[in-house]
Amino acid sequence: MLDLTFLRENPDAIREALARKKFDCDLDAFYKLDEERRACIARSEAARAEQKKANTEMASLPKGSPEFLEKVKSMKALSAEVKELETKTREVEAQWKDVYISIPNIPDASVPIGDGEEENEVADTWGDPSSVEEGAVAHWDIPWFSKLIDFERGTKVTGAGFPFYVGDMSRLVRALIQFFLDEAANNGYEEVSAPLLVNADSARATGQLPDKEGQMYLDSQDELYLIPTAEVPVTNFLRDEILPLEDLPLRRVGYTPCFRREAGSWGKDVRGLNRLHQFDKVELVQWVEPSKSMDSLEELRGHAEELLQKLDIPYRTLRMCTGDIGFPHAKQYDLEVWAGGQKRWLEVSSCSCFTDFQARRAAIRFRGKDGKVQPVHTLNGSGLAIPRVLAALLENNYQPADQSVRIPEVLHRWFGKESLTV
Repeated sequence: MLDLTFLRENPDAIREALARKKFDCDLDAFYKLDEERRACIARSEAARAEQKKANTEMASLPKGSPEFLEKVKSMKALSAEVKELETKTREVEAQWKDVYISIPNIPDASVPIGDGEEENEVADTWGDPSSVEEGAVAHWDIPWFSKLIDFERGTKVTGAGFPFYVGDMSRLVRALIQFFLDEAANNGYEEVSAPLLVNADSARATGQLPDKEGQMYLDSQDELYLIPTAEVPVTNFLRDEILPLEDLPLRRVGYTPCFRREAGSWGKDVRGLNRLHQFDKVELVQWVEPSKSMDSLEELRGHAEELLQKLDIPYRTLRMCTGDIGFPHAKQYDLEVWAGGQKRWLEVSSCSCFTDFQARRAAIRFRGKDGKVQPVHTLNGSGLAIPRVLAALLENNYQPADQSVRIPEVLHRWFGKESLTV
């Protein structure tokens, strides 16, 4: 969430910044409730002070005296007033909090202004897409595709968007995960194995609630959410904690399956591996000092890009515009790989800086050199999401002559073979 003092003291700047993002929020309602909340708190505190004063005065009066009995009567009236004010304050507080947490993060000044994805800027490119198009076919058109990635049986067992990976394809997925984890370790990330379900407090802390409740699977009996990304549990690992300055920057990496309902997405380039309800992803998370967060974002982006370079997959990096960055994001890069068979770009990573937005919601703080406690800045990035990386590898490395797929050298250690054949 945004800093409350900044929010109160800069309404015009907040309105201007949020106008650049696509998210609707009722700032007028917030400011109205904020005034009402403060007034309720002031009235409650004044009434409690009066109650305390009356208690002190009553203690000095002889019990049973007319003055004592009159004070008892007034105390009952005052006690009822205090209870009424406290009830009203709780009601206003709850309304105020609901509106407060619905306010998005403001974009960093370096984020390009735009209304949607058409106005994202290409920040960098690597590789030559045209070099992988000859002989390339969409991965679902490879003759043996359905033998190794079985959507039909996945639909039977669970539903659409939950495929089985079979034999060497399962081994290839595992090789990619291990490669991503080892590279992250080499870059100073400590590995964690995270829970796959989180409570509502965790989802609110990272900004999935109240923004993406419709995209998450919910176990309504226990009120737990299947994670849409390891960002949620890994960031919440430090919720409600104060870190010593010497622990920063702190880096963690986690592999998890991810679960997304993808509501409303059907019909929009969803064939094959392009859009799944369950998929594997390795996530990079950082907690850093506020003054270093934007430099850390560039470094984090580099860690993700290095993976694609070592896999020899052409990619481009997009600097996301104000109308296309997420609810909790201050700045965001998307990495897209070139899929030669489909002849289109596929997103495989988002690398984002949230400034102190998530940290305030999660109460993740650090103690500075001056001894003062303040929120950290949080960052995360996919390093990487498996399905579309796999789609690009299959399409770009497919050999029509023998229907094999060349396996990048960096994966030989875990895959055990130089090519995938059926």
